[in-house]
Amino acid sequence: MRGILLQSPKKLCTQAVRSVTSTPQGTDYQYMQRSKLPTMYFQRSLPRLPIPTLDKTCERFLSAVQPILNADEFAATQKVIKEFHQGEGMDLHAKLKQNDLNNKHTSYISEPWFDMYLSDRAPLPLNYNPLLIMKHDTRPEYRSQLVRATNLVVSSLRFWNSLKVDLLEPEIFHLNAKKSDTPQFRQWMRIAPTAFATYVAYVFKAFPLDMSQYNRLFGTSRIPQMDKDLLVQNIDSKHIIVMRRGNLYAVDVLNQNGQIEQPSVILARLQAVLSLDNKRNAAEVPLGVLTTGSRNDWARTRQHLVKNISEKNGKLIENEVDKALFCLCLDSEEDPIYNDDNQIPLIKNFLAGEGKNRWFDKSVSLLVGADGTAAVNFEHSWGDGVAVLRYFNEIYKETLQRPFVSSATIPESLNNDHSVRSLNFDIDDKLRADVALASSKNSDVMETLNMDMLRYSHINKLSCKKYGVSPDSIMQLSFQLAYKLAFNSYVGTYESCSTAAFRHGRTETMRPCTIPTKNFCEAILKPTNSRPDSNELRAMIDKCSTLHGNLTKEAAMGQGFDRHLFALKHEAVKQNKTLPELYNTEAYRKINYNIISTSTLSSDALLAGSFGPVVQDGLGVGYSIQNAECGAIVSSYKNQRNGKHFVDCLGQAFSEIHKTLDASKK
Repeated sequence: MRGILLQSPKKLCTQAVRSVTSTPQGTDYQYMQRSKLPTMYFQRSLPRLPIPTLDKTCERFLSAVQPILNADEFAATQKVIKEFHQGEGMDLHAKLKQNDLNNKHTSYISEPWFDMYLSDRAPLPLNYNPLLIMKHDTRPEYRSQLVRATNLVVSSLRFWNSLKVDLLEPEIFHLNAKKSDTPQFRQWMRIAPTAFATYVAYVFKAFPLDMSQYNRLFGTSRIPQMDKDLLVQNIDSKHIIVMRRGNLYAVDVLNQNGQIEQPSVILARLQAVLSLDNKRNAAEVPLGVLTTGSRNDWARTRQHLVKNISEKNGKLIENEVDKALFCLCLDSEEDPIYNDDNQIPLIKNFLAGEGKNRWFDKSVSLLVGADGTAAVNFEHSWGDGVAVLRYFNEIYKETLQRPFVSSATIPESLNNDHSVRSLNFDIDDKLRADVALASSKNSDVMETLNMDMLRYSHINKLSCKKYGVSPDSIMQLSFQLAYKLAFNSYVGTYESCSTAAFRHGRTETMRPCTIPTKNFCEAILKPTNSRPDSNELRAMIDKCSTLHGNLTKEAAMGQGFDRHLFALKHEAVKQNKTLPELYNTEAYRKINYNIISTSTLSSDALLAGSFGPVVQDGLGVGYSIQNAECGAIVSSYKNQRNGKHFVDCLGQAFSEIHKTLDASKK
């Protein structure tokens, strides 16, 4: 996933809340869930990610590039595609199919996709690490930074323990939850042979999803190395890393038997971190900012840090930081807090900010502001939005319905048992200079980052249902119209679609800029006296919506074209072959130069979030459509694509589309 959504704050649910302020006992405390079906019950029977036929991939590629090419470019592309299809493409496709047959335990995209992420030398913040901000807990007794951080840590550990012992509910997409998300369904599943369980679930219109990524949620770090990074994991870790004002602390959260420490103990240990940190200065040499740099720069500095300065540094980095279950970043009073009238400073701080109080290499980082606003920032190479969003939703829900500490909880008395360890590194002049340079470069990048946001109430899920159109298609159509209004052209547009219905599926690209969307934009922007009437425009919207739905279904079923062409290119590189001419065409360059990069996540737990543009002159469009409103947060770089102008035009696009739908309805 590259994406996020926007939601206005709503009243929190009024379900009964049980606050466990006494010491929890027994195994009930250790696990968030006790699923009747083992977590990985469906994994063996998940279908394999299909490789599309070369015919279909070539056909889909041509359809996708046609709206963004002129007539001469498109004619030239048709010729190249024909040659590719009849020649080198066939050879590469055959080799890809054979390689896939030889590796039935995984998917054809898994290896090249990992290579793509781990080989890219671009910094992680803005380029890869997305941000998800949680809705607030408005109850005063649970809102403070210390209390909310403790509850999130406890719930995170309960989620992790449940996953490790196969007690976490399997991830299933229920087409009709009333019929399949039931005890009866689970009872039937329990007697289904695991080799066929997925196909039995299909009978109930329930679709199990791949959960292979979940195991990398915790204990995982991306280690910078020259030219290609490495993912390392220690699932038996018993501590987390806590950061405050750039200082690092290791905090034990599991006991020697791997059991979660009592809530009052974890509360006391986090309180000890705050107490220790308040007695010292902010880090003079904040090592976390090194994780904001280019991967080769960071790799060189890390090598110096762990090998050249002292043996102690190597042990601290490898044993305490790399092996930590996750990172908890406690921001200070000097950092931005939530402001409903201006969310941008907080979003920018959580997305990347100064980088001094972050360790972007950890698989998951929990961020908690001084006012208790919480978020998740995650490294993207190990997994996608499905796993992170499930974790995000579960811990948010539990902290509302079953918080384990409150402002009334009395912290345990701490013994001098080294359960809270300040990580003090040896620093030399070179390391000091590298940190200063990384900080300066990150500040320069952040100085150029713009963010603009928009909320619009007349288009929402309920109105789309009334008009009989797909909410997502309306959002994507609005982006195309807004871009045409702002910049008078059509460009490569990216929408992420999960392929988690398949074993080791990752994502596929949906291409929302189509001939029907282009035709609609051209028609609605004609002078009033030559514009089609509202019924004709409505028919054009319906055509856009239908095609968008079909493209989304194809992508979700592994029948896009982007990943197939990407894998064929990877196959050519792997075999040291000259790249086919297709990969040098203007068409391939334009479709993969994603000036508009979009993504959304549907979740009642999400407040806001963002991701950076994927190209220098691009727009990162995180969007949402809810029952009451739709909205978007748009990131851009100064003196590049004008994000503010795009957002202004997006408001106009929403208005034009709403008026068209409303007029046709009447």
